[in-house]
Amino acid sequence: MSTSLSRAAGDGRPQAPIRLLHLGLGNFFRAHQAWYTDRAPDANHWGIAAFTGRRPGLADALWAQDGLYTLVTRGARGDRNSVVSSLAAVHPGGDHEAWLSYWQRPELAVVTMTVTEAGYTSLPGGGLDVSRPDVQADIETLRKSPTGPASTAAGRLLAGLAARQAAGCPPLAIVPCDNLPGNGEVIRQAVHDLAEHTGLTELVDQQASFVTCMVDRITPATTDQDREAVGEATGRIDAAPVVTEPFSEWVLSGDFPAGRPRWEDVGARFVDDIIPYEQRKLWLLNGAHSLLAYAGSALGHTTVAEAVADPCCREWLDQWWSEASSHLPLPTRDLADYREALLGRFANPCIRHLLAQIAADGSQKLPVRVLPVLRLERARGAMPQGAIRILAAWIGHLRGAGAPVQDARAAEVVPLAQGPLPEAVRRLLGYLDPQLPFDSPLVAALTTAAESVTTP
Repeated sequence: MSTSLSRAAGDGRPQAPIRLLHLGLGNFFRAHQAWYTDRAPDANHWGIAAFTGRRPGLADALWAQDGLYTLVTRGARGDRNSVVSSLAAVHPGGDHEAWLSYWQRPELAVVTMTVTEAGYTSLPGGGLDVSRPDVQADIETLRKSPTGPASTAAGRLLAGLAARQAAGCPPLAIVPCDNLPGNGEVIRQAVHDLAEHTGLTELVDQQASFVTCMVDRITPATTDQDREAVGEATGRIDAAPVVTEPFSEWVLSGDFPAGRPRWEDVGARFVDDIIPYEQRKLWLLNGAHSLLAYAGSALGHTTVAEAVADPCCREWLDQWWSEASSHLPLPTRDLADYREALLGRFANPCIRHLLAQIAADGSQKLPVRVLPVLRLERARGAMPQGAIRILAAWIGHLRGAGAPVQDARAAEVVPLAQGPLPEAVRRLLGYLDPQLPFDSPLVAALTTAAESVTTP
């Protein structure tokens, strides 16, 4: 008879003392940062307390099984199941008292976060978007009390830093793990801007260092079939397994004033210059994902594996990769190997990575995944057909083609996409970058591409 995962039943390791705190208790975090920590040689000294974004369901499920979960590494030769033990405590995002209590522990050394690009509440050009209602609400809350129950990621970090300073605890490292270039500086600026509006500026630099990192591991949403398969394979009931691919990468740059796990012993890389690694991943992997999500779903495909098997999509991928690769300061052979590895990862038939999942929040993703290459190509006088294809497919997506729209800024971008196509193209380009609508040849090329977005 199957039983639930439990440390008392001998599953996993004993709980480690909590020295890591995480915001964003989702599948990617559990397949990546929690997995690296679980495999580190000093894992017995580094337990994680993790909080959901807002919904409590996952925290409840993991609490019932002592923070344990099954990581299913799904390759072409089948599944490999392992129990991850690094979660020592799990909480719903709304438990603000518990959130502050961890910041007040002197032994807390690292705070990580996976809140998606939209969760940084930043303007396209950087800095906190103070026009957002949730940011305005946090400003009012933190003006009344520096440790008040803020709701945004920046607000929750600032409240935690205020609580840490009041408790007389030493500085720690904050490590954002989302797909944004310079994510450490992006969140530092957002927290600093919020501090300026609430009179808490000094404590940001005094209490924390901000580490930039590049993360990579394809991790689709968990299905009921995945849960059933884990139960059949392990004899354990697991309400919260995670399915992921064999490949994983983590590159970090920055200081850890209070220490950290020995992640480098299990494959993490610490570098002085992270920019080439960020660009390689954001442009070649994430940019390709966006291409397949919009153009592939418009062709009727549902998953990445289906789309990459389509010769038309493969041609578009090669076109985009050639454009982007020409601007990466990395050896040609290394880039060719990376592209070949991506094709293998995308084509993995065992990973059901939904295009609709990837298509979410395009208004936040495309400025960092596609626009840098587009600008570089236009600066040298080229018309970047690969980048244009992605933008055209995104415009078609906003106009009803392919995957349904799920975007944090849908109320802004969907109306811009309506009406005559030439005007919609110009409006959306201006939304992404105010300078782009003045590039008439680009506008014309994008309009033409958008008219036939589902044809080669």
